[in-house]
Amino acid sequence: MADSSDSRAKRRKRSRRHNPDGTMTLIEHIYEFRRRLGFALLALVAGGVVGFLWFSNRVGPIPSLGDIVTGPYCAIPPEHRFPKEPPCRLLQTVPFEAFMIQLKVGLTAGAVLFAPVWLYQFWAFVAPGLYSKERKYALTFVGFASVLFAAGAVLAYAMVPFALEILVNFGGGAFDTWFTGDKYVSFVLSLLLIFGVSFEVPLLVIMLNRVGVVSYAQLSKWRRGLIFVAFVFAAFVTPADPFSMLALAGALTLLLEFSFQVTRLHDRRKRRREKETEQLADDEPAPFHYTPSRIDDDPPSGGAASRTEDVT
Repeated sequence: MADSSDSRAKRRKRSRRHNPDGTMTLIEHIYEFRRRLGFALLALVAGGVVGFLWFSNRVGPIPSLGDIVTGPYCAIPPEHRFPKEPPCRLLQTVPFEAFMIQLKVGLTAGAVLFAPVWLYQFWAFVAPGLYSKERKYALTFVGFASVLFAAGAVLAYAMVPFALEILVNFGGGAFDTWFTGDKYVSFVLSLLLIFGVSFEVPLLVIMLNRVGVVSYAQLSKWRRGLIFVAFVFAAFVTPADPFSMLALAGALTLLLEFSFQVTRLHDRRKRRREKETEQLADDEPAPFHYTPSRIDDDPPSGGAASRTEDVT
């Protein structure tokens, strides 16, 4: 009974309704971090088990993870790879290499599938220290970042067969291609990671504009230089084939241009608000609209007045 009452008391203390200011001692913060980290690790382990089993088994109409990973390699024309006859397989050169590859790919896929779980644990640890507006921006950032990373990874996966077909054509037909499992999987995963992270750059530009670090006027001056940097970056991080480089550079250029237009609209609205404020008489109230928040959104101290902005 004592343990259950202590657990209820701890849950009430973590609740924003019963603890609006979110105050916790240092030890309580450490315990809370340990608890959230434990749940996140359990989610990653569970995802790894699911991915490990999925590697060798189909899930209804969804092919096995092994078939998905080896798909780009098996798309190489048979005359350019080994073995030439089906089934298409990678090469294992050391003991337990296949097991370690299955474990690596399974953990990666599990981390992606169970991302909402471990991301929620991180969010639940950070959110009590944020205001409602900051929580809204953070959730928006995480949502768009997840979508952009997935879009970049899908584009990379689509480009892998073209990259491999060009790479295996070097040598004038003097070589047959038979990748070792570890080298091939590392190549595919690194390409997915590069494309996924690169797609976050436009979102970073928008967030820097939102917090006032860069303006559209500055970005418009840097447009040609940033596009040139995008092409140079794509040439360095992608394999030595034009398809991957042009795909990444072209996608980054389009996303950068989209982010420029978003910052242009944001700065235009910001200037309009500033102009409306400057035209007010000294004794005329500013056009400030305040909507009371719920108790869950109260600030740590000072009430609603501590969050109002000085617009005069």
